[in-house]
Amino acid sequence: MLSIIIFYFLFIFNIIYKSKIKILIKIKMPGKGKGGRGKTGKVQSRSFRAGLQFPVGRISRYLKTGKYAERVGAGAPVYLTAVLEYLAAEVLELAGNAAKDNKKSRIVPRHIQLAVRNDEELNRLMSNATIASGGVLPNIEAALLPNKGKEEKEEA
Repeated sequence: MLSIIIFYFLFIFNIIYKSKIKILIKIKMPGKGKGGRGKTGKVQSRSFRAGLQFPVGRISRYLKTGKYAERVGAGAPVYLTAVLEYLAAEVLELAGNAAKDNKKSRIVPRHIQLAVRNDEELNRLMSNATIASGGVLPNIEAALLPNKGKEEKEEA
């Protein structure tokens, strides 16, 4: 009842003085507190906060369930995810270049093999790995090539 009287008073006051008074009536609902956090925004994933595409939460879960250590810090899965994303981007970029060199629009295992084996650092990292359907690098031993020097001497 009191809130209705206040509302009418402000309404008449606004009409008389023609001022722009904004009427805000806050109704308290029982059982509702402040919520603890203050302003609650959208929930952001750890991948979004770190600016990554790979899932930080999944890597964290794999680290914990894999029993690599008794405890896993908050920064470890973020760092590991960033490293994995960088390596994937590097391999995909080089494989895309290899596919473009072969005039193909789709990356196949052969392009990944060429990309990894032609890059010195990636080759050292994946030296023990076998890429299925990757083939081998084109290489002909120098001893098997015909000698140009002997042919020129015989002709002269």
